Amino acid sequence: MSKTAKPPLDLARLRRDIVFEDELMGHRFVFHTTWGLFSPKAIDEGTRLLLKHLEVAPDDRAIDLGCGYGPIGMAIARSAPQGHCLMVDKDFVAVEYANANLARNGIDNAEAMLSDGLRHIPPQRFTLAVTNLPAKTSKEHYYLFFHDILDHLEPGGRFYVVVISGLRRFIERAFVEVFGNHKKIKQGRQYTVAMARKA
Repeated sequence: MSKTAKPPLDLARLRRDIVFEDELMGHRFVFHTTWGLFSPKAIDEGTRLLLKHLEVAPDDRAIDLGCGYGPIGMAIARSAPQGHCLMVDKDFVAVEYANANLARNGIDNAEAMLSDGLRHIPPQRFTLAVTNLPAKTSKEHYYLFFHDILDHLEPGGRFYVVVISGLRRFIERAFVEVFGNHKKIKQGRQYTVAMARKA
């Protein structure tokens, strides 16, 4: 091998699950992830900020939208032992990993399923909805998403989002327009956590 040649890729190692542990909302978890899922090597800063400021009741019936491999929904389920968390994602690989992570962490009051937003979930109502909003989508898509969440929340139900801080003004306007209210929970350097409540 010449001095400038790169060593061959260890494909077998790359195909193995990425495994790490972390503590979220006071609970310890083991996560298995893989390349191609969002933030596969560690909990991202936005999710960590959201969970630091999220209030969960012991009996909340929650939905985690865009669950990825499951950290938000798993933390909610552990914090709501008398409740339940439905975790949804439009990526079948994410759903597969989320369900596997629920099983390996012994969480039986949550499940992950394939759905484009709330479009494919069974008819039901929630007291809590949570999402780490993707930055790269259209405002039209956000509005459809927010109206769907409004339709699925119980009166008094809360909707928490974390979003890049550059979108915080849009989120404020959209929440007031759709829900009639908006509360900025925490603005960090890169991310902002906001909440709306269904009247």
